[in-house]
Amino acid sequence: MSNSKHSDVEIEILLLGKWRFDTYSEKITIEFKDDMTYEQNRVQMLLFSKPKELITGNKFTGVWYVTQKKLHLNVKTMPKSFFNLKIPLAFKISLADMIATLGSVFMPESYEVIRINSSKFLIKDKEQSIIGTKINNTSTARRN
Repeated sequence: MSNSKHSDVEIEILLLGKWRFDTYSEKITIEFKDDMTYEQNRVQMLLFSKPKELITGNKFTGVWYVTQKKLHLNVKTMPKSFFNLKIPLAFKISLADMIATLGSVFMPESYEVIRINSSKFLIKDKEQSIIGTKINNTSTARRN
């Protein structure tokens, strides 16, 4: 159970901006935008995870929201994926983007927000607790 004292809207406002956090296998930066989209970059740290990065790419974009003190990330595009093929003099086939969107509908990334303030957060997924640090402050839109 979350012990965050903030409402879902307050959590959303605190998340706006660019954050950095590390897991045992990745270094991640994510920018939460006030139009409820995000851009995420993931760098694989473990050698056996590098092939995954070559296939999926290291940049992801999508939609984010908070409900019941849980952060949800729905991936929409993987623009640097090997499977987003561009055929010369033709069109771009976004196979990876289609798979990401479909997968995100059935299994969005969800994180329980344990604690958050204007410079640090503690979230938890199914396997581990993750500490994030804000790396820049973007201006936040006021919500009435």
